[in-house]
Amino acid sequence: MYDIDHPSTLAMTSVLTRLLAKRGVQAEVQWHDDLLPHWRDDNLLLSQTCGYPLVALLPDVQLVGTFQSNAPGCHDLRYRSWLVARQEDENLSLADFRGRRAVCNSNDSHSGYNSLRYVVAPLAQDGKFFATTRFSGSHRQSLAALRAGQADLAAIDCITWALLRKYRPQELQGLAIIGETRLCAALPLITSAKTDSLLLEKLRSTLFELANVEDYKDVMKANLLAGFSVPQRDWFDEVKRWEDDAAALGVTAL
Repeated sequence: MYDIDHPSTLAMTSVLTRLLAKRGVQAEVQWHDDLLPHWRDDNLLLSQTCGYPLVALLPDVQLVGTFQSNAPGCHDLRYRSWLVARQEDENLSLADFRGRRAVCNSNDSHSGYNSLRYVVAPLAQDGKFFATTRFSGSHRQSLAALRAGQADLAAIDCITWALLRKYRPQELQGLAIIGETRLCAALPLITSAKTDSLLLEKLRSTLFELANVEDYKDVMKANLLAGFSVPQRDWFDEVKRWEDDAAALGVTAL
């Protein structure tokens, strides 16, 4: 979900496949554009999803764990979204964007959609805050829409923002953070419901080794990762509560 610098992503997947092979697990790295069928695949060994699809669309997948990021805006196993606008609007408050244009990556994204709906809900009038909402397909495309003047505000995952600042700073030019959301559970790593308990333990052992052995410190650092933990699955229910809280204020969509 954070393939901003592909060489850094490839370095991490290469380490993971080697560590899995050491445990007798042969893994093939694949790249998918259509993510929901990929996450639901019975042969899925390991992938990263968003907390919103996990609680809303993926009841049968198993939770492997969660990476801890050291990106600004993160804390422990939690992350937030930055509210991003063009620099010309950097001194405005969130309320000042009422009646203007939002852009989101997709309506099944916590960081780009659910979190934005949550923060504007108390400011909405008759269930509506923005005049229009467009869907870009990714956080990077949302930022491009802001730069091009096609939208006025977006909620951008703080890890995506930090990776872009590190590897693609030109994509942040002309943009400013005007606010932030609360912290919420970071993105989960998942495996198929068909994965047996022994294989699940090997996956977790591999990820703990990646996160804690000095040999892989550079790979972790390149991906802004600081650790790996295994929370309870219901820890991610917070994502659904944000949706419910917005609905209680009459906001069910952006």
